[in-house]
Amino acid sequence: MEQNQYVEYLLHFGLTRQEALIYVELLVKGKQTGYEIAKETGISRSNVYSVLAALAEKGAAYVIEESAKRYIPVKVEEFCGNCIRRMQEEQEWMERNLPQKKAETEGYITIEGEQNILDKAKNLIAQAGERVYLSCTAGYLDAFRQALEELVKKKRKVVILTDAPYELKDAIFYQTEEKGQQIGLIVDSKSVLSGEYGKGSLNTCLYSGQKNFVTVFKNAMANEIKLIQLQKGGTVL
Repeated sequence: MEQNQYVEYLLHFGLTRQEALIYVELLVKGKQTGYEIAKETGISRSNVYSVLAALAEKGAAYVIEESAKRYIPVKVEEFCGNCIRRMQEEQEWMERNLPQKKAETEGYITIEGEQNILDKAKNLIAQAGERVYLSCTAGYLDAFRQALEELVKKKRKVVILTDAPYELKDAIFYQTEEKGQQIGLIVDSKSVLSGEYGKGSLNTCLYSGQKNFVTVFKNAMANEIKLIQLQKGGTVL
């Protein structure tokens, strides 16, 4: 088990780092007292008991009253599933009770960070009603594969411009020159995400639904496709 990664993921479910460490300890070794965990982990007994109480309160551990109080872990799938379900219910409540939803204003939004860009791209792809055009190096496509496959299943048009052979059933491919760290995404001719993405890049993209920007980006991608078709001796569609 990759303990460090396990702990990092548990932080996403509302546990502190120390709580996550002790939760993993319970998952690995099962039922234990606070004294046993303190001895095993080197964490002070007072901290361990505070953490165990917090784990029980957050639904990650159960208390067993024996001759000495012991704790057992709630299964990962149960604990995480409960957290996800609660968050979904809370999201639905917030959507229902939003005081007043203002219409989005057109403009240019800068999105920074590899994960933030990935999340935005996946959300845009998932929201596509008709078509998606994606331009990036083939090495990035695996990150978007699941979202693109879901779109293909819905019979949406998926067009990919990339620099190496890649297989995705029912998607349309155009092989381009090397893309490097540049990424471009246009959805339903309404929204564009464009910039740098990936390891070692600045990881900064511009997102906009501004009509002029979308038109310029759409035309640039259309011209790139036409050039590829001409170079291959094909017919320009």
